[in-house]
Amino acid sequence: MSSNAPIAALESVEVAYGDRVVLGPFSLRLAAGEIVALVGPSGCGKSTALRLLAGLEQPTRGAVTRTAARGETSVVFQAATLMPWASARANVALPLELAGAARGAARLEAGRALERVGLGGAIDLKPAQLSGGMAMRASLARALITSPRLLLLDEPFAALDEITRRRLADDVLTLWRETQPAVVFVTHSVDEAVYMASRVIVMRAGPGRTAAELALDAPLPRPPQFRTSAIFREAAERLAAELATASA
Repeated sequence: MSSNAPIAALESVEVAYGDRVVLGPFSLRLAAGEIVALVGPSGCGKSTALRLLAGLEQPTRGAVTRTAARGETSVVFQAATLMPWASARANVALPLELAGAARGAARLEAGRALERVGLGGAIDLKPAQLSGGMAMRASLARALITSPRLLLLDEPFAALDEITRRRLADDVLTLWRETQPAVVFVTHSVDEAVYMASRVIVMRAGPGRTAAELALDAPLPRPPQFRTSAIFREAAERLAAELATASA
């Protein structure tokens, strides 16, 4: 396969539930190391597009292609989806153990992954003992422990307060810098999309289609004070205007 082949692509996909079309036609090509945000009104098919990329759903029409092999795609959902009976370390180690790693080696690596997300002191805590932000950090550590080539984030910060959201956005970008997976994330936040993505796709009200696409010419991870820069403010205003039009 060509080195220029996308990590993943949706080619004129449509998804219908009975007679109701919820997505499409919709197309997306995702390059290696690219971070793409999907924004749009509720019900426009953003999460459906993500599930297609994850292989959790099949299109009614169109094609989904992925060069990421088995085990090279990770998904983080809005809810942390941690096993409530297991420690943070056991939760994070699970993908390695399922891939055949010895339990001791997997849990040693899980401890290192939790250190990287600032949870080194919480490795033996269970999910009920973690704050919302801590649980999401554990989910991110679990998603990244296999060094995926494709990382899919479905509104992972939606239930968190603004300060925690901002910190986790920086955490994701810092972790992305280490291995640079291709990333697609769904968000309702204009600021979050502009801060985290190299490209933002605005989807119109369902059935979801592309209404606009914005490229963000700024370095990733974002430099300090990026949110106060003219580039950020102008991009956020432009994206908000496109989103308002797509939601009309």
